[in-house]
Parts: sequence; C-alpha cells; structure tokens
Amino acid sequence: MKRVWVLALVLVSSSIALAFCGFYVAKVDSKLFNESSEVIIAREGKRTILSMSNDYKGDVSEFALVVPIPYVFTQEQIQVGDATIFDRIGAYSAPRLVEYFDDDPCYRYENEGAVFEMAAPTATVDSAASIRAKSLGVTIEEQFSVGEYDILILGAEESTGLETWLIENGYKLPNGASEALAPYIAMDMKFFVAKVNLEAFADTGFKNLRPILMAFESNDFMLPIQLGMVNAAGPQDLIVYLLSPEGRVEVANYPTVTMPSDVYVPEFVEDEFGDMYRATFDTAYKRENRKSVFLEYAWDMAWCDPCAADPLSGEEMAKAGVFWLDESSDFAAPNVYLTRLHVRYSKDYFPEDLMFRVTGNRDNFQGRYIIQRPYSGTITCQEGQSYIEQVQERQKQEAQALANLTGWSYGSIMEKVSLYNPSVEVPSWWKRVFERFGN
Repeated sequence: MKRVWVLALVLVSSSIALAFCGFYVAKVDSKLFNESSEVIIAREGKRTILSMSNDYKGDVSEFALVVPIPYVFTQEQIQVGDATIFDRIGAYSAPRLVEYFDDDPCYRYENEGAVFEMAAPTATVDSAASIRAKSLGVTIEEQFSVGEYDILILGAEESTGLETWLIENGYKLPNGASEALAPYIAMDMKFFVAKVNLEAFADTGFKNLRPILMAFESNDFMLPIQLGMVNAAGPQDLIVYLLSPEGRVEVANYPTVTMPSDVYVPEFVEDEFGDMYRATFDTAYKRENRKSVFLEYAWDMAWCDPCAADPLSGEEMAKAGVFWLDESSDFAAPNVYLTRLHVRYSKDYFPEDLMFRVTGNRDNFQGRYIIQRPYSGTITCQEGQSYIEQVQERQKQEAQALANLTGWSYGSIMEKVSLYNPSVEVPSWWKRVFERFGN
C-alpha cells in the first residue's frame, strides 16, 4: 500500500483540507484558518518539549510525518499526547470579543460600563533493506513504535539519497523535496519519520490521530518550517504556543509585531466575529509586507482578564509539556508564561526557519475587540438627546475603525449598523417638580 508523504511540520495529504470550525462568540477558534497547524513548545534553558498537533482528516494509511531534529532521539524521548490540550490552550489564548454596557444617561453618575464575560512492538528492518539504505547514504539510527505511530530516526549523507530511499519505501514525495532536505543534511540534522500503524491505531479506539511529543535538549531554539512549503499551494498558517518560565518569546529572525487590539467595533460584529478576525489578520499581514510574525496573546498563565476560557490546571500544564513545575502545583502557575504567535508563511517571504528568543518581558497582551452597547432603556431626561447624538457619532467611528482593521468598505459596514434611536419619554418640567412631593 502506497503512503503519501507530505513535507510539512504537521502533515496532511495536499488533497485534504483541514476541518473548518465556525467562529464562537467571544473568541476566535484556532482552526478558523483553513490551511493551518498548531504546535506547543515548552522550553526552559536548553530543554524543550515540542508537541505537534495532528489535525488530519483523511485516510490514516496515507499519513506520514517528517521533521528535522537536532540529533538521534530514543524511544523514551517520544510520547503520544492528548489532543484536547490544544483545544484548551487555544481557547484560553484566543483573540476575544468583549462587551461593555452604557448606563442610563439620565442617572447622575459617571458611566463606567460593565464587562460581560463570554464567556507496540519494535519494527524490524531486514539486512537487505539496511544494505540498500547504506548504499544511498541513509542510516536507520533508531526504529520503534509509540502509541499508534511507527517511527524511524534517519541520518542521511545527501538529499537525493534520502529522497530515493523514501520513494523506494513507499513514500510519495512532492517536487522539490530533495532541495528542501539539503540544508538540514548540511547542518548534520537527523530526520524523524512517523507513519501510522493501522492495527495499533484501531486498538486505541480514537477517531483521530493524537499529537506527538518530543523531549530533547538543544542550544538552538527553533522550529523548522521549510519542509512545509514544498507542496503548499499557497501561504500556510501556523499557530505556535510557547511556554516559558521567563517571559514573552519572540522570533529572532523575523519581525514580531502585535495584532491590533482594544478596538471598539460595531455591534453586528458579534455575529461575524470569525469573518472579522480573518479579515483583520489578512489586512495586518499585507500591511507588514507578509514578512512578520504576529503576537496574538502574551500572559502569565496564573490568571487572565477577561478569560476566554479558564487557565490551564497543573495537570493540563504537564500535558502541554511544562516540565519545570513542582508536582504539587495545582491551578495557579505563576512561573508559566504563554506566548501565542501566528505565522503565515510562504517560500517567497519566509526563506528561513523560525528562530526564537526568550525575553524577560512579562507585560500582558491580548487580541481584544470591544462592543460598547448603548443604553437599551427609555431616555427620560433632556440631557438624553446629547447622549443619543454622542452614541450615533460613536457608531460611525466604530464603523471607520472596523474598515481600517479589515479593509471592508465603510459604506458596506454602515449598511449593517442600526443607528441608535431609543424611545424618548421626557416628562414635563412641572411633572418632574411635582414628583418630588411624593404624593
């Protein structure tokens, strides 16, 4: 049976799209972008645990994963993880929509508003196969099974030999594979190759493949993305969750910029938040000349304000790869700082792998968009007319802000905006006086 090998960090057959989830009111689903993948990187010092999400929806017999790694890993360094941890960390760090409410303008105190929370057995290789591999300059350094995956760790002397070996062993390579493999071979890196053991997968009872975790030590803090561009039809989106005890993580070899945030937007955005954020990211990506990495969230994981989802528990932290917490740590994790980076990469604009640097910056940031709800009751004072005019002007400013964010036309936005027009019942001046009598 032929297996399709697709060069990507998290690999799927190029003919199969990732599952698309509609937006959820109050936060952006990490799978909002169709051609996207997710990784979690927990790092302290030289130690790293890298988790790769396998959001693969096709025939598992056609799945394969190839990742450059710094040295030969042993079976003990590989683990199969829990897919739900990606949902949890994605929900916690998602760009979110929050609501504030105007108070009655006829009350005699300052409006402050209120936040509404949206809240196996080891595989064997026969001697003939080993001899053939050596003739191509390929060395099978390690081979073992973990969970539903059969794994090989390969070394290679040159890219054409590795390409030939993979083809001969049933992997279908996209054009350009040899060229993409060459730089990693030149750096003396090894190759982690995983495919699905169908019997083991059936025994798990899971419908989808689980994440793969790698634990290793390296001076280099990087993420290889070049292989993911070989067969890509266009730019691909990557969400990287970086966990560190020190602070915010940035990309060292590309600009790291913050997403536009704390912008007031029209009320109808509640029903179109997914479309709005997609357009906002597209616009920011183009404004930065397609060469920047975007910060969507940076926060100490002991708390959040407001929370799109609860912070991760100590057990969930461990599942995400955090290894420096005391085993007694429970809900709060004051020395776990989360950075969420969004990368849209293509060969033309991202010719290098992502190189990270840890900073001591613990300033909090979140992609946050705000709906300010006008007072919904009846206006019962003369001053209310001024408030109505202020709200209508505010609505126009919100429409312009949304146009700047998304690239949508101001006119089309205003067609969806219902200008504030509340009921007005202002009592006569004598009625207001006589009401004080209390009769």
